[in-house]
Amino acid sequence: MILLLDNYDSFTWNLWHFLSDLGAEVKTLRNDAASVDEVMAMGAEGIVLSPGPGTPAQAGITEGLVRVATGRLPILGVCLGHQAIWTAFGGSLMRVDPPMHGKLSRLNHEGTGLFAGLQQDLTVTRYHSLVADEATQPEELQVTARTADGKIMGLQHKSHPIFGVQFHPESIASSGGYQMLAAFLASCGANHLPDGAKLDLLEAQLLRLDQKFPDQVHV
Repeated sequence: MILLLDNYDSFTWNLWHFLSDLGAEVKTLRNDAASVDEVMAMGAEGIVLSPGPGTPAQAGITEGLVRVATGRLPILGVCLGHQAIWTAFGGSLMRVDPPMHGKLSRLNHEGTGLFAGLQQDLTVTRYHSLVADEATQPEELQVTARTADGKIMGLQHKSHPIFGVQFHPESIASSGGYQMLAAFLASCGANHLPDGAKLDLLEAQLLRLDQKFPDQVHV
């Protein structure tokens, strides 16, 4: 089972659908519905931290869960969840000017972790007004992806299967979203290894939908 921590955001359900499409059993839980200890006792094989409003400090148990689960369970943070990983290890955030709400950006990456096997210059969808401040980069984390202007879009832990993406891989307008989520699921154990043919089919279906509604659907 994959635990999806809901930070009160509608994108949580997009993540649920993408993970379920990939064959995962997903349990969704609000960020204030249980304690960290209760979550850790649920028997999850991995944790996904959803997007959400506000800051990581305002997101219930999110930061605390990162600290306790490190070294015990794989973790993926998306948008606010990504920021929570950064701050849980001691990093700070800074404002993005202008805020990125439904904006598309090109992404360059290190080809590791979630980005293994993906092409460069990926198109990704961004909804955020805060970003990781590289001047405060935690020693435990490495940057794995950036925009052309250097903004941090991806991170991973140097020793544990902990990953973060500032953008929305579950957006119809983001490239490679299913592959990234499948890579995370693979880190959660043999029960979550992706079916290659199914993964290709899901990506092809998503691409056709984006091409059919290029101007109407950018979420």
